[in-house]
Order: sequence, then structure tokens, then C-alpha cells
Amino acid sequence: MLTIGKRDASGTTASGADHDPRVAIGEEDGVLGCAFSGVWTTRTVALIDADMRKIEKRSGFKILALDLSKIEKIDTAGAWLIDRLVSVFEKKNIEVRLQGQSDVASILLEAVSEAVRREPESRPARPPNIVIRALEAVGRRVYEMRDDFLASMNILGATIRGAQMKLGRGHAVNPAAIFNQIDRMGVGAIPVVVLMSAIVGAIVAQQGAYQLSYFGADIFVVDLVGVLILRELGVLMTAIMIAGRSGSAITAEIGSMKMREEVDALKVIGLNPIGVLVFPRLVALVIALPCLTIIANFAALGGGIVAAWLYSDIPPAAFLDRLRVAIDLSTIFAGLIKAPFMAMIIGTIASVEGMKVGGSAESLGQHVTASVVKSIFIVIILDGLFAMFYAAIQF
Repeated sequence: MLTIGKRDASGTTASGADHDPRVAIGEEDGVLGCAFSGVWTTRTVALIDADMRKIEKRSGFKILALDLSKIEKIDTAGAWLIDRLVSVFEKKNIEVRLQGQSDVASILLEAVSEAVRREPESRPARPPNIVIRALEAVGRRVYEMRDDFLASMNILGATIRGAQMKLGRGHAVNPAAIFNQIDRMGVGAIPVVVLMSAIVGAIVAQQGAYQLSYFGADIFVVDLVGVLILRELGVLMTAIMIAGRSGSAITAEIGSMKMREEVDALKVIGLNPIGVLVFPRLVALVIALPCLTIIANFAALGGGIVAAWLYSDIPPAAFLDRLRVAIDLSTIFAGLIKAPFMAMIIGTIASVEGMKVGGSAESLGQHVTASVVKSIFIVIILDGLFAMFYAAIQF
């Protein structure tokens, strides 16, 4: 048996280094035996590293037997050195046998082996081209649309079925909560809706009067303003304003409650979060949006009257007389019929985004933004579908 370790100039093992790491090796019948002893820690393994590398270069045997029974102390550095030796010979298809290791050594060797030999995550050599990335983005958006649709149907179905304040125990409606939301979403939005609608009505009348004056058809600006406001712009601009004002508020309120785990607290005490949080807001929107649409129509027509009077010298009395001829009840109801549907879309999307908020302020901001963008987009799509449907039935 040959001993490898720290030696003095005479070639004998240094007497003052009894605890230094040492390895005794011997070979017999195709078996290379290595007996380790001493202290194998971070401070001492540098003394034996060169000798361990010499052993790693040996060949001509089939079995490597390692005896760890004489190791006095070992840490992760010593375990790594032994594991490096084991891994070198395992790659050469040489059988490695460990014996005599203590419980601590076994745990350290296993942990080091798992950490060192864990394969890194496979990464593509280069990012996919722009076509693949575009298709991937489209696929992700399709799956997100599916999840949003299912969540919307869940909320909408639970709301249509009833308030469901108590989970599985009858139905209850809280009028105070509904009227409070109507006051916040409806009454509170009147000033901005009136101002916006009056300005839009005046702009439509001014631009129409400017263009129609070339043909001497100034009076038809009344038809333009009346039909466009009552059928399309009145309800559409109001819905967009409510989506930006009330839809974002709904998402922020429900999202902040989700962040503070108040939604989970409602479930714990036996209340349905949809009945407590979503139902009053959805009902309030369905009531408030048609009422705001009527107010917006009057404000837009008022702005149109002023603009027509200033730019086309059409007095208010003549404007109203022509308006009676230009519109009928179908023109008025064509716009009002859209309002409840738009209200349900805004409230449902806002509630779904609020329920999806995570535990960070960044998540809250992202979902509030998504709520407004999705609501406005779907409202415009719905308005276009209604326009095609009215044209198909000649309404």
C-alpha cells in the first residue's frame, strides 16, 4: 500500500501534519483501492488536490474502491473533491464502491453530487425567428381570450341567477349597495358626460355645416347631428367614458380587496364575493348607462343646436322643427337598446380583471389598464355588430 500526502524534504510524512488529508492507494486484481484519512475541509483540501488529480489519471483497473472510514472531519469542499474523483471514473465506465463513510459524509456526498451533476436547463442556441414569436403571441392571446370568456360567463351567470349573498342559502339583494353604486357611477358621471357630449355634438354640427354649405344644404346638418348622435355617438361615447371612469374603478376596488385577501375573507364567513362585490356594481351600471345615454343625447343635441346657430344661422326653433322630421322613435331606441348590453360588458370585464389581480401593485396597474382597453375594444365591436344587425333588419 502506497501512502500519498504531505511530505517533508526527506520524503517522510511530516510529523506536525497528522491531521492533514491523506490517501493511501493500492492496486490488486483489477481493483484500485484508496483509503482516505485526516481532515478534509476547506482549509486543508488544497494539500491533497494535486494527489487526487494524479489518481484521476490512473488506468488499467475495473473497480475503484474508496474507504472513507478514517476521515476525521469533512465538509462540502472535501465532499466535492471526492465526488470529482468518483465522477471522473464513472464517465470512464469504471465501477466505484464507497465504504466506511459516516452519516455526515453520506449526506454531504449526496448533496454535492446532486448539485454538481444537475443538468442545466436546456436553452435554445438562438431565439426563434419573428414569425414563430408572432404565432406564439397569437396563440397565447387566444388562450387568454378563452380564459377571460369562461370567467366572464361564470360571473354573468351567477349575477343573472341572483345576488347569492349567502353561498347556497337563498338569495338576497342589498338595495342600499345598488343605490350607492348608482350614485357613484351614474350621478357622479353626469358632469363629465354632459361636457363631453356637448363638445362632440358641437363638433359634428360644425364640421357638417362646413361641408354641407358647399351644396347649399345647410339644413341637413340637423339630420346629420340627430341621427348620428341618437343612433351611434351618444351611447358609444358614454360607454367609452364609463369604461374609463367606472370600469377602472371597479377593477381597482375589487383588485385591491383581492390583494388584501378581503375576497378570501368573504368566502371564509360564507358570503359569495360575486354577490357582494359584482352584483351591485353590475346592476348599477345596467341602470345608470341608459340614463346617462339619454342625458348625453340631450347634451349633444344642445351642442349641435348652438353650433348650427353660430355656423349656419339655423335658429333653435328651426333646428327642432327639422329634428322632428329627421328622427322617429326607432332612431332613439336604436341607441338606447345598446346601452344595457354595453353596461354588462363593461361591468363583467372590469370584475374579471379585478378578480385576476395578484399580490403586487404592478399587477393591479396592469389589470386596471387591461380592463379599460378590453372594455373599450369590446364596446366598439358590439356597436359595429349592432349596426350590421340594424341594417339587416332595416331598423
